[in-house]
Amino acid sequence: MDKQEQFSGTAEVREQHRFDEHRLLAWMQDHVEGFAGPLHVEQFKGGQSNPTYKLVTPGQNYVLRRKPPGELLASAHAVDREYRVISALYRTGFPVARTFGLCTDASVIGTWFYVMECVEGRVIWDTRFPDVTRAQRPAYYDAMNQALARLHSVDFVALGLADFGRTGNYFERQIGRWSRQYLADGTAGRIAAMDRLVEWLPAHIPPGDESAIVHGDYRCDNMIFHPTEPRVLAVLDWELSTLGHPLADFTYHLMMYRMPPGITAGLVGADLADLNIPREADYVAAYCARTGREPLGELGFYFAFNMFRLAAIFHGIRGRVVRGTAASAHARHMASFTEPLADMAWQQAEATGR
Repeated sequence: MDKQEQFSGTAEVREQHRFDEHRLLAWMQDHVEGFAGPLHVEQFKGGQSNPTYKLVTPGQNYVLRRKPPGELLASAHAVDREYRVISALYRTGFPVARTFGLCTDASVIGTWFYVMECVEGRVIWDTRFPDVTRAQRPAYYDAMNQALARLHSVDFVALGLADFGRTGNYFERQIGRWSRQYLADGTAGRIAAMDRLVEWLPAHIPPGDESAIVHGDYRCDNMIFHPTEPRVLAVLDWELSTLGHPLADFTYHLMMYRMPPGITAGLVGADLADLNIPREADYVAAYCARTGREPLGELGFYFAFNMFRLAAIFHGIRGRVVRGTAASAHARHMASFTEPLADMAWQQAEATGR
């Protein structure tokens, strides 16, 4: 079963994610303008860390996104932050779903949640866009590029999001955060490439500092495309969004060109010319033109940073697997990518020649 089949659509609500639907119905009646039941609840199959549900009614479908049940870190799964940034961006015409309400009363369904419109379209899980015609693939890539460039051009101060995150020294702060997390988790073991990156990255941060709204996980499977046209209708999954350096966000997205398909939905090994997918250099040039940037030079630091960040995340998962607190097969599978990712990150650093 491929990812398209595995993660697309909805299924019955999983046992651990069930809640009192009658209490939700009452909340919807009181807080969602124009809502009318009856209400039927399904759960999206896609792998969001925040459980996401389709709310089906005779007149309109909605989406509910909630914190997962159980003990959580105070800053994790901040659905209120998602709700805030989506609501603000919607007012600008940026492609996000319209929001209808945020509930911070955990007694309703057990955790905080928010409700937004259900945008009907297609989610594409494979960066090769296998179900899209060869002639249309460049337009789909251009649509992704355009949406991200537009996000990074939004005036976040004018939107009332000046306090949505810290500004300045983004790379320094992020490298410090993930380095500390990696070094603190002795259970998962030390990795030579990670040790080298902990030293190399802070010494090679490129000059120039800027801030923008960053998505944090911008990939083709985190957006809804028009059912038949190469057009982004809604960008999804804003859990990692904050204020940060736009080039960190852009190069995270750009990693699809330098990642193998086994770790993420990468393009390494794909024949881009045969698939009619734009080359990395052309994709970068299009982003620069849209954002008014001078052509970007060496990108090795940015790729090393983003791969290091991913490796640190997987290293943390490996620690939980070793300690027996994340024993699922999926967690073990992700943990197995820690060394390969760290090695790829160091290869990017070495390629800079610095």
